[in-house]
Amino acid sequence: MNYIIMDLEWNQSNNGKEEVSKLLPFEIIEIGAIKLNSDRKKIDEFSKLIKPQVYHEMHRITGRLIHLEMEQLEKGHPFVEVMEEFRKWCGENYIFCTWGPLDLTELQRNMRYYGLEQLSDRPIEFLDVQKLFSIAYEDRKSRRTLEYAIDFLNIEKDIPFHRAFSDAYYTAKILAHLEESVLENYSFDVFHLPKDKKSEIHVVFDTYKKYISRGFDDKTQVLSDKTVTTTKCYLCDKNLRKKIRWFSPNGKHYYSVSFCEKHGYMKSKIRIRKSEDAKVYAVKTEKFITEADVESIRNKQEKSKKQRRGKKTSKNPDCQSLQS
Repeated sequence: MNYIIMDLEWNQSNNGKEEVSKLLPFEIIEIGAIKLNSDRKKIDEFSKLIKPQVYHEMHRITGRLIHLEMEQLEKGHPFVEVMEEFRKWCGENYIFCTWGPLDLTELQRNMRYYGLEQLSDRPIEFLDVQKLFSIAYEDRKSRRTLEYAIDFLNIEKDIPFHRAFSDAYYTAKILAHLEESVLENYSFDVFHLPKDKKSEIHVVFDTYKKYISRGFDDKTQVLSDKTVTTTKCYLCDKNLRKKIRWFSPNGKHYYSVSFCEKHGYMKSKIRIRKSEDAKVYAVKTEKFITEADVESIRNKQEKSKKQRRGKKTSKNPDCQSLQS
């Protein structure tokens, strides 16, 4: 299997008023990529400018950041042509690798805008090298800039940053530094959700489990689904009783804590998200935690209850007069 390390540059409207900006908020203007073999050795490269079809004025920030002029882009090739060439260049057996989670989504959005054949009709497995860097060298949560990671690893900076090819080039160098075991922490691009219950994502990593649901019409349906809300030990597959029932401090994230007699306390977190096709879906992560972590979540629950009571009181004049 080969690794396709890809980076994109894109342009956008300066005022956001164009009707097309709703369909294509970011128009890709450059694709850069490095191909590594299974030993993570460079075997090929790809770099193409794309002639704008939608936004014919460079966004003021984009232009300063990537040092590209519209005159240069006018010498490029149409997206459809470049994309066809890029897909042939990628070959058959590969996995995409990017710095951060956005590139694959924007690539597919541009492909959809031009009516091109989809990369996939379901979530795409890929390597988010920015996340992998954090797992390998930091706290798993922080997200550093590409240049920070290059400096951290003492990699020579021999070409400028902030162009698609150069950023793919440096991302490939970081990928080559990582231990093989770190690469097991792959990510999913969910431009296309799982089609049905059978194709939902259930994957266990070294320190946690991740679940991605199919799409629902609204949040109520998501939170009524048993697979979404049931807590089961992902190590021994037993249904667990909740020590802290599901609660939400903000209406988007939901937390609970369950207990497994064999493996201890397990934290579950549900994030509610909207898909490209206006569906609602859940991303649930589960991991084992300490008693101190349990107490911290319990405090968060109590704080959430107090905030809700405060909101109810502020809406009730009688309650306000009782408190004054």
